[in-house]
Amino acid sequence: MSEVVPPEDDAVARADEIPSLSDPVRLFERWMVEAVAEEVNDPNAMALATATPDGRPSVRMVLLKGVDARGFVFYTNFESRKGVEVLANPRVALLFHWKSLRRQVRVEGPVEQVSDAEADAYFASRPRGSRIGAWASRQSRPLGGRGELIAEVARYAAKFAVSGVPRPPHWSGFRVVPDAIEFWRDRPFRLHERLVFRRADPAAAWTTERLYP
Repeated sequence: MSEVVPPEDDAVARADEIPSLSDPVRLFERWMVEAVAEEVNDPNAMALATATPDGRPSVRMVLLKGVDARGFVFYTNFESRKGVEVLANPRVALLFHWKSLRRQVRVEGPVEQVSDAEADAYFASRPRGSRIGAWASRQSRPLGGRGELIAEVARYAAKFAVSGVPRPPHWSGFRVVPDAIEFWRDRPFRLHERLVFRRADPAAAWTTERLYP
């Protein structure tokens, strides 16, 4: 049996659309507040897609650690696979998927490093165990066994036993400076909503466009 799409009054439809604000970051922040209230685990989780200079892609989940008019911030070991790929090819894509809200947001744009002051402040806010782990983990490189990692954790815990744990020189943050942000919302009959914001550069005004699902 074929699906029957119910008629929808134009005025009602427009009132219920994703709002086309002048600033997509404000809209993202609204959605994030709702995600924090509804998602059980890690509402700030996002898929991060990177690629090598020759176009070989990879994707993994990371955590958003800051967002403002400048962009979307995450932290990592710069010697990890993602760190190496971002440094070699500084354009990435992000995807937030909030299943409980039936929404997703896609972000695309170039990447810049956060300042040392920003990285130091965030690193200092992390639990001590996480700071030790940043020193102990040779992220993305071969590991002989779990015991090898535990030994490294113990070594650095002893090294910093009577002092603070400084930020490792290879650990910092990236800021994704968006040139495209797409908001997606589930709707009945797979007639989903898609609203995309685009700009030519960070100083330019955003333009908006609604897309077919």
